[in-house]
Amino acid sequence: MKYSEAVPHPALSKYVDAYWIATGSSKTFTVEKILPDGCVDIIFNVGNDCYTDNGALLMKNNKAYLVGTMTRFKETEMDSSTRLLGIRFKPGSFLAFFNYSPLCEVANRTVEMDARLCLNTNMLIKSPFEFLDKFLFRNLKSPNEYLLEQVQTIQKSKGQVKIDELASMHFTTVRQLERNFKHYLGITPKEFVNLVRYQNVKAAIEKRKPGQSLLSIAFDFGYYDHAHLTNEFTQYNGCAPSAI
Repeated sequence: MKYSEAVPHPALSKYVDAYWIATGSSKTFTVEKILPDGCVDIIFNVGNDCYTDNGALLMKNNKAYLVGTMTRFKETEMDSSTRLLGIRFKPGSFLAFFNYSPLCEVANRTVEMDARLCLNTNMLIKSPFEFLDKFLFRNLKSPNEYLLEQVQTIQKSKGQVKIDELASMHFTTVRQLERNFKHYLGITPKEFVNLVRYQNVKAAIEKRKPGQSLLSIAFDFGYYDHAHLTNEFTQYNGCAPSAI
């Protein structure tokens, strides 16, 4: 698979993580693993039809799809005729642009979006990022800044904050946190905390020094033991941490 990213307009960067393009690099179908990142994506299929969600969904040409927040990896089939263009929204930011709620209904799912989002394929291919900037500016509304602050607290803690502490820091209740996260992110605060911790421990494993054990990294990130790390890591990544 060939993959590239582009940054959105600076005025959108608070809410949009990146634009991306993924194309197949083989004449025969290959299976690409997609890892959870806490984000919601819109995917425009500007190539041939292809299967995603482990073969359960056929993404058709010139259709737009919403990919809900993932808590486990999934697989997409691609070949040289596959061309996918995506918008990756930062956690909690998707509803600043679109009225699609609650997002918990699409967690771990890919669903076809309204036909009005089936944009001009020629324009998407010719100048995709400029076109997407204009598209998002037309849809930008008032975001939930309070929730974005809570998301940032979790990210800064590297996923090592307790939910009751998070609620206290932001002068709210655990119940209200649960409602807001399921509505705006699609998953619970605890699920998001665990996902952020996985992202950070994965980065630590990839950068570990010679002789540094997986057990010591597990303890650094609050896992009980090696088995706890392995079980959670395998859910997100599809393989054990020792395979990284």
